Amino acid sequence: QTALIPVLLKDRFHDGEFFRKMKSIITIHNLKFQGVWDVKTIQKLTCLPDYYFTPDKLEAYKDGNLLKGGIVYADAITTVSDTYAEEIKMPFYGEGLDGLMRARAGSLRGIVNGIDYEEFDPETDQYIEKNYNLKNFRKEKVKNKRELQQELGLNQDEKKFMIGIVSRLTDQKGLDLIQCVIDELCSDDIQLVVLGTGEERYENMFRHYAWKYQDKVSANIYYSEAMSHKIYAACDAFLMPSLFEPCGLSQLMALRYGTVPIVRETGGLKDTVESFNEFENRGTGFSFSNYNAHEMLGIIRYAEGVYYDKKREWNKIIDRAMAKDYSWKTSAMKYQELYDWLIGY
Repeated sequence: QTALIPVLLKDRFHDGEFFRKMKSIITIHNLKFQGVWDVKTIQKLTCLPDYYFTPDKLEAYKDGNLLKGGIVYADAITTVSDTYAEEIKMPFYGEGLDGLMRARAGSLRGIVNGIDYEEFDPETDQYIEKNYNLKNFRKEKVKNKRELQQELGLNQDEKKFMIGIVSRLTDQKGLDLIQCVIDELCSDDIQLVVLGTGEERYENMFRHYAWKYQDKVSANIYYSEAMSHKIYAACDAFLMPSLFEPCGLSQLMALRYGTVPIVRETGGLKDTVESFNEFENRGTGFSFSNYNAHEMLGIIRYAEGVYYDKKREWNKIIDRAMAKDYSWKTSAMKYQELYDWLIGY
């Protein structure tokens, strides 16, 4: 609905003295959600004349499209990561608006989201068993794993490689990749902890594997803020194999808690997780590029190998991850720069 604001500024309020020079910016969080209705319904709700319902304005494929209107009329467009800003110019990610995104490329930029570093702080978090920080995580973080294993009825073994997933259980999140290889994954020396709700088939999938591998898989088909914090603090790795991900916040929380992200290189995941390079001694997580289940499994097993056989390297990855700053302070400065540019400061 807010996508109509740039349109109304140009139409209804264009002659008002206060609004005449006002600039507008629209931020695309997820291009999949556009606000599409038949033209008559939108006209009835907005009182906009026929002039606005043409293919170069609000009309798209014979319907009215609120988001398209905002993109056409806004003075600048942002989205929530640099990579997603590039992706939505392509048909696969463009959701039918890729041509428009290419046309407005000069006014489009990506600014990655942030998280609240006071709410998500392993040093002060009230939800977790044992607080820790960048200096003492080697000794203290594992105490959260032992506590979570006990709470969820998993085998209590602090050396076990524990992978966390906190997610909406939908196709977008790459859960079909997990479905393809979960039996192979569970043949490894790992534990998998899942928290979230969503599509029934994925809820039932995780319930089934929690029953099949009771000592290895915990399916928590609900949402709990407290449990999410416990998973971020307890797990060794955090899995996000998304089909697309405009920004993603879970990987930012995982980095903050020293839980190494394993992600697909798309959208904000690509921008915020630097893939581990053992030869150059850099990286804050692990990543794979193609939407392929066995490519994902291969990178999970690579991470396993580093965890079990190169513990010093694993701890260096955590060092670099926890040192990253994805607080809102960094993103806010980029928005400030955009505002200043737009109004000519």
